[in-house]
Amino acid sequence: MAAATPTSPQSGRSRTGSAAEDDGSEKDKKVATASQESVSDTASDDLRAGEDGVVAEERSGPRRQQDGTEKQADITSMAIERRYFTFETPLPPVNNTVFTPKSRPANADNDDDDGPVVPPPPPPPDLTAFTDPHRWPRARKNLLLGLSCMATFLTAYSAGAFSPPVERMAAAFHVSQLIVLFAGITLFCVGFALAPMLLAPLSEYNGRYPVFVASGCVFVAFQVVCGASTTLATVLVGRVLVGIGSSVFSTMVGGVIADMWHAEGRNTPMALFSGAVILATGSGPLVSSVITHRTTAPYHPHDVATDPSLRAPWRWVFWHQAIADAVFMVFLVFLFRESRGSVLLSRRAQALNTWYEARERTGYYGVWMASAGESSPAGHETNDEEKAADRANKTGRGSGSMLALPSAPPPPQPGRLCRVRWVVKEDEDRRTLLHTVAVSVYRPFHMFFTEPVVFFFSLWVAFAWAVLYLTFGSIFFVFERAYGWDVETAGRAFSPMLIGAVLSTVMGIYQDRVLARVLPDALRARLRPDVPEARLYVACVTSALLPAGLFIFGFTARPDVHWIAPMVGVGVSTVGIYAVYLATFNYLADVYHQYASSALAAQSCCRNIMGGVFPLVMRALFGNLGNARAGALLGGVATGLTLVPWVLVFFGERIRRRSRFAMVRRAFSSPFFSFVSPC
Repeated sequence: MAAATPTSPQSGRSRTGSAAEDDGSEKDKKVATASQESVSDTASDDLRAGEDGVVAEERSGPRRQQDGTEKQADITSMAIERRYFTFETPLPPVNNTVFTPKSRPANADNDDDDGPVVPPPPPPPDLTAFTDPHRWPRARKNLLLGLSCMATFLTAYSAGAFSPPVERMAAAFHVSQLIVLFAGITLFCVGFALAPMLLAPLSEYNGRYPVFVASGCVFVAFQVVCGASTTLATVLVGRVLVGIGSSVFSTMVGGVIADMWHAEGRNTPMALFSGAVILATGSGPLVSSVITHRTTAPYHPHDVATDPSLRAPWRWVFWHQAIADAVFMVFLVFLFRESRGSVLLSRRAQALNTWYEARERTGYYGVWMASAGESSPAGHETNDEEKAADRANKTGRGSGSMLALPSAPPPPQPGRLCRVRWVVKEDEDRRTLLHTVAVSVYRPFHMFFTEPVVFFFSLWVAFAWAVLYLTFGSIFFVFERAYGWDVETAGRAFSPMLIGAVLSTVMGIYQDRVLARVLPDALRARLRPDVPEARLYVACVTSALLPAGLFIFGFTARPDVHWIAPMVGVGVSTVGIYAVYLATFNYLADVYHQYASSALAAQSCCRNIMGGVFPLVMRALFGNLGNARAGALLGGVATGLTLVPWVLVFFGERIRRRSRFAMVRRAFSSPFFSFVSPC
């Protein structure tokens, strides 16, 4: 920062360091007087709201003084301009002329005694922590993406890991397996479905980091409670709170991705996020079945029920999750960074305003604002140092975002000296927390019952999710009956789900390029790439794999057919579930735009409620109807719902025109799947 050039308000003489200058020429005096009058005139002008970004002003102190000796101090009573602030706002040069010296510096032994000596200005704040997340380095983005995907993985893992020890837990607590399923999976899904409507709005005020950390602590704490529980009631309460704590991870990760990547760059991050969900859903039962079998294999369920000392082994299903979750939380606390742009922008503006106030307390008033149409004050050439500082302010790179701010006072005409405070528009438009929560709870249900697109897409993805959660019990039930497998061996039937998740993720990353190459020119001319329905072109085909996999599973899961056949059905249906999941998220986000959060919350609530209910009807479905009929019933329903994307491809624009919330037309940067965030 350039050396200060304080101006004495008593004499109008300027000092450099501790040496006083001579009276100077008459010409210099006239220039100084003109500068003072310009500052005073600027302070007295009435500013219109909204002009040059001014949204409000505060006036305090006396009106402009006519006495020439007091004109220098008029800036201290100048109006404070409130200007809108964004990440693109160039930071103006600060004024280093002191108008109201307050005190002498501590090391002023050698200063002259014939004039006041003022302290140096306070150091500028380091704004690197408050830079735009879209401009973060790739390494930081990838780190946060990895943490977010891992959080999602642990959340989905917890949902599926509960199913293998159900039989042992029912014997230990002397209840039916249906009650244990209700306590462990259904209540988990209820908490998972409803909690985000109340917790997600908190991120608008406090950011994502505190919500992540607080929810993660609840998640870990009640995993421990479930592992240490001695009654079914404790498990019941623990699983509800585990679902509440883990729900934020899954629902807000899409928002974290949107914070860091623009729509055209979200393809790979969203594909990885969605793949983590499906991968963990299959990994939970696979690992938990091994733990359940190897820690309880020597004991018959009847022996476990009669001897309390044999009840402990199934607890490791919860203990190993608590350990893994706690280790992950350590990394999350120290490595995760706030990513919500509006919160970072507010903190950036607050840091600047606090710095301006600190400067004024030591006598350094105002910043040099360029006149309309000027990038910098007239007569002040922007040197390389200031250009570097401006780049640092925008990108957040360098040792400190404001350490090189231009500070030497430029000529005042046509640029002007003024007092500024930055205002973030999102902060002004934000409603109260109670109002935000009320809208977050009410609007999703309103859209579910009034918007046909939301209603049918919610049913489509809810059924797909119900089938996914149905596998938590149906795979063990079917493979134990058809092939006589034990818990550990039946758990290996979830391996195709892992393979399907990996293949789906790879397809999600590269399907844009593949589709652009293999799609015939005639068909490409008919399929418009600039409408929201472009998100559904691939899903129209790949979502048909869900009913196909259900038919394969139902009709081949019998003793006279090799066990690989129903396992292929599991893998095929997994790819179809992935396609439905992504198509729903992307289409609703594109169609409803500013109301996308409510539309996605509606489908998320419906999806998780259905996922919690279907495991309860698994035994009645496969036990009473048999594998073939149950598979045929599920496959038939899935086939009917597969018509949803086809109807919207042909009639989507007509349906959207009747909607109060949907966008009728929008241009896309990517012809097909440019993944859009669910939050």
